[in-house]
Amino acid sequence: MSQVCQVTGRQPGFGHRVSHSHRRTNRRFDVNIQRKRYWVPSLGRQVTLRVSARGIKVIDVRGIEAVVAEIQGRGGRL
Repeated sequence: MSQVCQVTGRQPGFGHRVSHSHRRTNRRFDVNIQRKRYWVPSLGRQVTLRVSARGIKVIDVRGIEAVVAEIQGRGGRL
């Protein structure tokens, strides 16, 4: 499953792990992606989204209808 939030577009960040001796190795900062199901009255069905924790808060504030309309406007798949 891809690690991209369908609402905010957040992706993993990359950086370095720094040891005690200050040696650096590559690491990845993953986004807190969760699969959530929402009932969308305009579509008359449930939609499963891959959203980050921040994306869930955005849906709570703006509403699922507005967020789904934005995703569809970008050509995203539901």
